Amino acid sequence: MNSRFMNQLENVLMPIADKLNNNRYLTALRNGFLVALPLIVFGSIFVVIAHLPFIDKLIGEEAYATFQDALGPASAATLSIMGLFVILGIGYKMVEQRGGESIYGAAVALGAYLILTPQVLGETTGVIPTSALSAQGLFLGIFTAFIAAELYQFFVNKKLTIKMPEGVPSSVSRSFSSLIPIAFTLTIFLAVRIIFSYTSFETVQNFIYTIIQEPLTALGSGLPATLIAILLIQIFWFFGLHGQIIINSVLDPIWFSLNDQNFQAFQAGQELPNIVTKQFVDTFIVGIGGSGMTLAVLLAIFVIAKSRQMREIGKLSIGSGIFNVNEPVIFGLPIIMNPLAIIPWLLAPVVVGAVTYFAMAIGFAPKPAGVIVPWTTPALLSGYLATGNNIMGSVMQLINMAIVFTIWLPFLKIMDKQYYESERTAKKAS
Repeated sequence: MNSRFMNQLENVLMPIADKLNNNRYLTALRNGFLVALPLIVFGSIFVVIAHLPFIDKLIGEEAYATFQDALGPASAATLSIMGLFVILGIGYKMVEQRGGESIYGAAVALGAYLILTPQVLGETTGVIPTSALSAQGLFLGIFTAFIAAELYQFFVNKKLTIKMPEGVPSSVSRSFSSLIPIAFTLTIFLAVRIIFSYTSFETVQNFIYTIIQEPLTALGSGLPATLIAILLIQIFWFFGLHGQIIINSVLDPIWFSLNDQNFQAFQAGQELPNIVTKQFVDTFIVGIGGSGMTLAVLLAIFVIAKSRQMREIGKLSIGSGIFNVNEPVIFGLPIIMNPLAIIPWLLAPVVVGAVTYFAMAIGFAPKPAGVIVPWTTPALLSGYLATGNNIMGSVMQLINMAIVFTIWLPFLKIMDKQYYESERTAKKAS
């Protein structure tokens, strides 16, 4: 690999990655999702349990329905309203970054979003449909949380606050000091709601869905955009930057929205609408040993390695690799900035992404069911769970591992030969 080309590539990518990593909106978005993650995983676990195979045969249809009804609140109170947790997290983190009262950042973000949300379901008024609080409402929720937190902090910085006399408990004082900033912020959102009610869109939701969410979701669900995202993740990792954090910060709202559509269809027993979802990337690419699908790389090392260095890296990395933590092999092999590794590192996940997409498109493998499987779940099991307890999900992961194994094998042999010769030379010299 030409070192001049590598330097030029590094000079282009590093500033971009640095800006993305330090962008406070992307940071708040990323951390907001992390706030919601434990609840999403909790809900997903009970969805998986509620749909375990053969239980209906064991306990009967009626008892099985009762069993599912009993577990239903776990997902209804978490997965079905995940947008709320993300909004709270973003508002909290946005104000926290500015050194403000972060809990009021979360509160004002949630209040602003609920003001914009239509409180009607069919002919019934005074109710909020859970669909507006799920991943379907994420786009509006994210923008609302950003703007509400910024407005709140703006009014705080302008000292538009009520100062209580000394002796008043600090919790009461903080509450009153947030009164005017929150009131001003929410009033602005109320005005926005009223203005939109006089437009052809009628609601802000309709406007966001028509102008932004629908086109972006259609783009994000396609194969070309997905492969570009996967390739960028790999490129950033090659230069030692956490590609998933950088790229997922931008694409997670789209992937989660697509995931939610599949989840709703899965719950209703309908045809799953999307191939590309959050779980498509997490389970069938990242979830096979971590970024770059390095579990198959470790297996190849065990098969061909003669050098002590490579064998030791394999032994040290396999334990964490089973649970999709692959920093030991990424930094130990090494893969980062290793010219011999760049071709398989970039190529394998892209090939796997395309193969998996077409396998699901023709019905060979099931589409992801929308269930969020914890990212540390070992391969094969994660494929089974993510496809709604379907063994073909595991088979698809097995095929993907074979693809990665095959692509990496010749490059690993070259690396191993180099390490082996170096070890022999060093041994003779000693």
